[in-house]
Amino acid sequence: MDRSPYALIYHPDVKKVDLPKIDRKIKSRIKTAIEERLLAQPKLYARPLQRTLKGYWKLRVGDYRIVFKFNQDRIIVFGII
Repeated sequence: MDRSPYALIYHPDVKKVDLPKIDRKIKSRIKTAIEERLLAQPKLYARPLQRTLKGYWKLRVGDYRIVFKFNQDRIIVFGII
């Protein structure tokens, strides 16, 4: 796999609050989605949020949404809900 042009950063609450609530099998699917889709081409696989959340994006994985922002060199994951 090619190296991603993005650095991946997680908000501290993602690891403390969001991930412990998620089943191990689903966590694996989320990790794969982040590595193979989000880090590759976020605009292709994700959808922009609207209204008060304008500027944020979401990537759906099953019943979960990965909420993030990105710029030229990094993706910041704010929540997995």
